[in-house]
Amino acid sequence: MSLHHQVAVVTGGGRGIGRAIARTFAEAGASVAVFARTGSELAETVSLITRAGGEARAWRLDVTDETAVTRAIEEVQASWGPIDLLVNNAAILGPIAPLWESSPTDWWRAEEVNVRGAMLCSHAVIATMVSRRRGRIINVVSSALPIAYFSGYMTSKSALIRFTECLAVETKPFGVAVFAMGPGTVRTAMSEHSLNSAEGQRWLPWFRKVFEQGLDVPIECPARIALSLASGAHDDLSGLTLTPQDDLESMQQALATIDREKLYSMRVRTLPTRETRALDAVRAEAERPQDSRSD
Repeated sequence: MSLHHQVAVVTGGGRGIGRAIARTFAEAGASVAVFARTGSELAETVSLITRAGGEARAWRLDVTDETAVTRAIEEVQASWGPIDLLVNNAAILGPIAPLWESSPTDWWRAEEVNVRGAMLCSHAVIATMVSRRRGRIINVVSSALPIAYFSGYMTSKSALIRFTECLAVETKPFGVAVFAMGPGTVRTAMSEHSLNSAEGQRWLPWFRKVFEQGLDVPIECPARIALSLASGAHDDLSGLTLTPQDDLESMQQALATIDREKLYSMRVRTLPTRETRALDAVRAEAERPQDSRSD
Protein backbone atom coordinates (compact mmCIF):
# COMPACT_ATOMS: atom_id res chain seq x y z
CA MET A 1 0.00 0.00 0.00
CA SER A 2 1.91 2.98 -1.32
CA LEU A 3 1.47 6.54 -0.09
CA HIS A 4 4.14 7.97 -2.40
CA HIS A 5 3.66 11.64 -3.31
CA GLN A 6 1.07 12.07 -0.54
CA VAL A 7 1.24 14.55 2.32
CA ALA A 8 0.05 13.41 5.74
CA VAL A 9 -0.56 15.18 9.04
CA VAL A 10 -0.58 13.11 12.23
CA THR A 11 -1.57 14.85 15.45
CA GLY A 12 -0.36 13.50 18.77
CA GLY A 13 2.51 12.00 16.80
CA GLY A 14 5.18 12.47 19.42
CA ARG A 15 4.70 9.04 20.96
CA GLY A 16 2.49 5.97 21.18
CA ILE A 17 -0.06 5.23 18.49
CA GLY A 18 0.50 8.56 16.74
CA ARG A 19 4.23 7.86 16.40
CA ALA A 20 3.53 4.36 15.07
CA ILE A 21 1.13 5.73 12.46
CA ALA A 22 3.54 8.49 11.43
CA ARG A 23 6.36 5.98 10.97
CA THR A 24 4.14 3.60 9.02
CA PHE A 25 2.94 6.36 6.69
CA ALA A 26 6.51 7.51 6.11
CA GLU A 27 7.64 3.95 5.36
CA ALA A 28 4.86 3.81 2.76
CA GLY A 29 6.28 6.91 1.10
CA ALA A 30 4.27 9.80 2.52
CA SER A 31 5.76 13.10 3.63
CA VAL A 32 4.61 13.28 7.25
CA ALA A 33 3.96 16.39 9.33
CA VAL A 34 3.94 15.46 13.00
CA PHE A 35 1.97 17.66 15.41
CA ALA A 36 2.38 17.40 19.19
CA ARG A 37 3.02 19.53 22.28
CA THR A 38 6.29 18.03 23.54
CA GLY A 39 9.35 19.06 21.59
CA SER A 40 11.62 16.20 22.69
CA GLU A 41 9.06 13.57 21.70
CA LEU A 42 8.49 15.25 18.34
CA ALA A 43 12.21 15.31 17.69
CA GLU A 44 12.50 11.62 18.43
CA THR A 45 9.63 10.71 16.09
CA VAL A 46 11.13 12.75 13.25
CA SER A 47 14.58 11.28 13.90
CA LEU A 48 13.23 7.72 13.75
CA ILE A 49 11.55 8.46 10.44
CA THR A 50 14.45 10.28 8.78
CA ARG A 51 17.04 7.73 9.92
CA ALA A 52 14.92 5.08 8.21
CA GLY A 53 14.96 7.09 4.98
CA GLY A 54 11.55 8.74 5.33
CA GLU A 55 10.53 12.38 5.17
CA ALA A 56 9.07 14.10 8.22
CA ARG A 57 8.95 17.45 9.97
CA ALA A 58 7.76 18.46 13.41
CA TRP A 59 5.32 21.17 14.44
CA ARG A 60 5.05 21.87 18.16
CA LEU A 61 1.55 23.08 18.93
CA ASP A 62 -1.64 22.64 20.92
CA VAL A 63 -4.41 21.36 18.64
CA THR A 64 -6.99 23.40 20.57
CA ASP A 65 -5.29 26.64 19.42
CA GLU A 66 -7.07 27.61 16.20
CA THR A 67 -4.44 30.13 15.13
CA ALA A 68 -1.59 27.68 15.70
CA VAL A 69 -3.38 24.90 13.81
CA THR A 70 -4.19 27.15 10.85
CA ARG A 71 -0.62 28.42 10.67
CA ALA A 72 0.87 24.93 10.88
CA ILE A 73 -1.39 23.59 8.12
CA GLU A 74 -0.44 26.54 5.91
CA GLU A 75 3.25 25.85 6.56
CA VAL A 76 2.85 22.16 5.75
CA GLN A 77 1.15 23.00 2.45
CA ALA A 78 3.78 25.62 1.63
CA SER A 79 6.49 22.99 2.17
CA TRP A 80 4.97 19.95 0.50
CA GLY A 81 1.72 20.89 -1.20
CA PRO A 82 -1.91 20.05 -0.42
CA ILE A 83 -2.61 17.65 2.43
CA ASP A 84 -3.96 14.28 1.38
CA LEU A 85 -4.22 12.58 4.77
CA LEU A 86 -5.09 13.74 8.27
CA VAL A 87 -4.98 11.53 11.35
CA ASN A 88 -6.61 13.13 14.39
CA ASN A 89 -4.90 11.17 17.14
CA ALA A 90 -4.08 13.84 19.76
CA ALA A 91 -5.97 13.10 22.97
CA ILE A 92 -5.87 13.24 26.74
CA LEU A 93 -7.57 10.99 29.29
CA GLY A 94 -9.31 13.53 31.47
CA PRO A 95 -10.34 12.67 35.05
CA ILE A 96 -10.69 9.09 36.21
CA ALA A 97 -13.25 9.44 38.99
CA PRO A 98 -16.97 9.92 39.60
CA LEU A 99 -18.12 13.20 38.08
CA TRP A 100 -18.79 14.71 41.50
CA GLU A 101 -15.17 14.10 42.48
CA SER A 102 -13.78 15.44 39.19
CA SER A 103 -12.62 18.92 38.31
CA PRO A 104 -15.04 20.43 35.76
CA THR A 105 -12.09 22.24 34.21
CA ASP A 106 -10.13 19.02 33.74
CA TRP A 107 -13.25 17.22 32.45
CA TRP A 108 -13.91 19.90 29.85
CA ARG A 109 -10.27 20.03 28.80
CA ALA A 110 -10.66 16.45 27.55
CA GLU A 111 -13.51 17.61 25.29
CA GLU A 112 -11.41 20.52 24.03
CA VAL A 113 -8.40 18.38 23.11
CA ASN A 114 -10.21 15.29 21.89
CA VAL A 115 -13.10 16.93 20.02
CA ARG A 116 -12.27 20.58 19.38
CA GLY A 117 -8.73 19.63 18.36
CA ALA A 118 -9.98 17.13 15.79
CA MET A 119 -12.56 19.62 14.52
CA LEU A 120 -10.01 22.42 14.13
CA CYS A 121 -7.53 20.23 12.27
CA SER A 122 -10.29 18.84 10.05
CA HIS A 123 -11.62 22.33 9.36
CA ALA A 124 -8.16 23.50 8.35
CA VAL A 125 -7.77 20.82 5.65
CA ILE A 126 -11.28 19.90 4.53
CA ALA A 127 -12.01 22.77 2.14
CA THR A 128 -8.92 21.97 0.08
CA MET A 129 -9.73 18.25 0.13
CA VAL A 130 -13.25 18.99 -1.12
CA SER A 131 -12.03 21.32 -3.86
CA ARG A 132 -9.45 18.74 -5.01
CA ARG A 133 -12.00 15.93 -4.65
CA ARG A 134 -9.51 13.78 -2.80
CA GLY A 135 -8.45 13.28 0.78
CA ARG A 136 -8.91 11.06 3.81
CA ILE A 137 -9.37 11.83 7.48
CA ILE A 138 -8.93 9.22 10.20
CA ASN A 139 -10.25 10.07 13.66
CA VAL A 140 -8.80 7.88 16.40
CA VAL A 141 -11.66 6.99 18.73
CA SER A 142 -12.58 4.45 21.37
CA SER A 143 -15.61 2.28 21.99
CA ALA A 144 -18.84 4.18 22.66
CA LEU A 145 -19.39 2.25 25.89
CA PRO A 146 -20.72 4.09 28.96
CA ILE A 147 -17.67 3.32 31.07
CA ALA A 148 -18.19 4.44 34.65
CA TYR A 149 -15.77 6.93 36.22
CA PHE A 150 -14.35 7.80 32.80
CA SER A 151 -17.07 10.08 31.50
CA GLY A 152 -14.89 12.90 30.17
CA TYR A 153 -12.86 10.66 27.88
CA MET A 154 -15.77 8.47 26.79
CA THR A 155 -18.00 11.45 26.05
CA SER A 156 -15.30 13.01 23.90
CA LYS A 157 -14.62 9.85 21.92
CA SER A 158 -18.32 9.17 21.40
CA ALA A 159 -18.71 12.73 20.11
CA LEU A 160 -15.79 12.13 17.75
CA ILE A 161 -17.54 9.07 16.32
CA ARG A 162 -20.66 11.14 15.60
CA PHE A 163 -18.51 13.93 14.14
CA THR A 164 -16.95 11.34 11.82
CA GLU A 165 -20.36 10.11 10.69
CA CYS A 166 -21.63 13.62 9.96
CA LEU A 167 -18.49 14.71 8.12
CA ALA A 168 -18.45 11.51 6.06
CA VAL A 169 -21.96 12.23 4.77
CA GLU A 170 -21.08 15.84 3.95
CA THR A 171 -17.91 14.97 2.04
CA LYS A 172 -19.01 11.82 0.22
CA PRO A 173 -20.14 13.65 -2.95
CA PHE A 174 -16.66 15.18 -3.20
CA GLY A 175 -14.61 11.99 -3.04
CA VAL A 176 -13.35 12.57 0.51
CA ALA A 177 -13.48 9.68 3.00
CA VAL A 178 -13.67 10.03 6.77
CA PHE A 179 -13.18 7.12 9.17
CA ALA A 180 -13.41 6.55 12.91
CA MET A 181 -10.70 4.13 13.93
CA GLY A 182 -10.72 2.40 17.30
CA PRO A 183 -7.11 1.25 17.83
CA GLY A 184 -7.91 -1.41 20.42
CA THR A 185 -6.18 -1.47 23.78
CA VAL A 186 -2.48 -0.77 23.23
CA ARG A 187 0.18 -0.48 25.91
CA THR A 188 0.96 3.23 25.77
CA ALA A 189 1.67 5.97 28.29
CA MET A 190 -2.07 6.63 28.50
CA SER A 191 -2.97 3.02 29.17
CA GLU A 192 -0.14 2.73 31.68
CA HIS A 193 -1.64 5.66 33.58
CA SER A 194 -5.04 3.96 33.61
CA LEU A 195 -3.37 0.78 34.88
CA ASN A 196 -0.95 2.10 37.46
CA SER A 197 -2.12 5.46 38.74
CA ALA A 198 -3.93 5.57 42.08
CA GLU A 199 -7.14 6.73 40.40
CA GLY A 200 -6.88 4.09 37.69
CA GLN A 201 -6.39 1.28 40.19
CA ARG A 202 -9.31 2.53 42.28
CA TRP A 203 -11.88 3.28 39.59
CA LEU A 204 -10.85 1.10 36.61
CA PRO A 205 -9.75 -2.18 38.26
CA TRP A 206 -11.22 -4.22 35.39
CA PHE A 207 -8.80 -2.61 32.90
CA ARG A 208 -5.90 -4.78 34.07
CA LYS A 209 -7.74 -7.91 32.89
CA VAL A 210 -7.41 -6.78 29.27
CA PHE A 211 -3.64 -7.22 29.54
CA GLU A 212 -3.70 -10.22 31.86
CA GLN A 213 -5.92 -12.10 29.41
CA GLY A 214 -3.90 -11.07 26.37
CA LEU A 215 -6.72 -8.99 24.89
CA ASP A 216 -4.50 -6.00 24.14
CA VAL A 217 -3.04 -5.47 20.68
CA PRO A 218 0.50 -4.57 19.58
CA ILE A 219 0.96 -0.99 18.50
CA GLU A 220 1.63 -2.10 14.91
CA CYS A 221 -2.03 -3.17 14.54
CA PRO A 222 -3.67 0.27 14.59
CA ALA A 223 -0.82 1.59 12.44
CA ARG A 224 -1.55 -1.08 9.82
CA ILE A 225 -5.29 -0.43 9.71
CA ALA A 226 -4.61 3.31 9.46
CA LEU A 227 -2.36 2.63 6.47
CA SER A 228 -5.01 0.45 4.88
CA LEU A 229 -7.61 3.22 5.25
CA ALA A 230 -5.15 5.87 4.05
CA SER A 231 -4.40 3.86 0.91
CA GLY A 232 -7.89 4.39 -0.50
CA ALA A 233 -8.63 0.69 -0.73
CA HIS A 234 -11.59 0.98 1.63
CA ASP A 235 -13.20 4.33 0.89
CA ASP A 236 -16.58 2.59 0.65
CA LEU A 237 -16.39 2.21 4.45
CA SER A 238 -16.28 5.97 4.99
CA GLY A 239 -18.28 7.01 8.05
CA LEU A 240 -17.95 3.69 9.86
CA THR A 241 -16.12 2.92 13.10
CA LEU A 242 -13.42 0.34 12.44
CA THR A 243 -10.94 -1.58 14.58
CA PRO A 244 -7.93 -3.86 13.98
CA GLN A 245 -10.23 -6.83 14.63
CA ASP A 246 -12.42 -6.01 11.61
CA ASP A 247 -11.99 -7.76 8.26
CA LEU A 248 -12.24 -4.77 5.93
CA GLU A 249 -12.55 -6.88 2.79
CA SER A 250 -15.48 -8.83 4.23
CA MET A 251 -17.08 -5.59 5.37
CA GLN A 252 -16.96 -4.19 1.85
CA GLN A 253 -18.72 -7.28 0.56
CA ALA A 254 -21.40 -6.84 3.24
CA LEU A 255 -22.00 -3.12 2.71
CA ALA A 256 -25.68 -3.57 1.90
CA THR A 257 -26.26 -5.35 5.21
CA ILE A 258 -24.12 -2.86 7.11
CA ASP A 259 -26.09 0.04 5.70
CA ARG A 260 -29.48 -1.58 6.27
CA GLU A 261 -28.72 -2.61 9.85
CA LYS A 262 -26.63 0.51 10.59
CA LEU A 263 -23.73 -1.61 11.80
CA TYR A 264 -20.41 -0.07 12.87
CA SER A 265 -22.19 3.19 13.73
CA MET A 266 -23.83 4.85 16.72
CA ARG A 267 -27.59 4.50 16.94
CA VAL A 268 -30.23 4.70 19.66
CA ARG A 269 -32.42 1.69 19.04
CA THR A 270 -36.05 1.82 20.17
CA LEU A 271 -39.15 -0.32 20.00
CA PRO A 272 -41.06 0.46 16.78
CA THR A 273 -44.18 2.59 16.83
CA ARG A 274 -46.23 4.16 14.05
CA GLU A 275 -44.62 7.52 14.78
CA THR A 276 -41.06 6.18 14.74
CA ARG A 277 -41.63 4.42 11.44
CA ALA A 278 -42.68 7.72 9.85
CA LEU A 279 -39.75 9.53 11.43
CA ASP A 280 -37.33 6.86 10.26
CA ALA A 281 -38.09 7.70 6.64
CA VAL A 282 -37.35 11.38 7.24
CA ARG A 283 -34.22 10.59 9.23
CA ALA A 284 -32.96 8.32 6.46
CA GLU A 285 -33.14 11.27 4.09
CA ALA A 286 -31.16 13.38 6.55
CA GLU A 287 -28.34 10.81 6.48
CA ARG A 288 -27.88 11.02 2.72
CA PRO A 289 -25.54 13.52 1.05
CA GLN A 290 -27.30 16.58 -0.36
CA ASP A 291 -26.23 15.74 -3.91
CA SER A 292 -27.99 12.36 -3.77
CA ARG A 293 -31.40 13.77 -2.83
CA SER A 294 -34.10 14.20 -5.41
CA ASP A 295 -35.69 17.63 -5.86
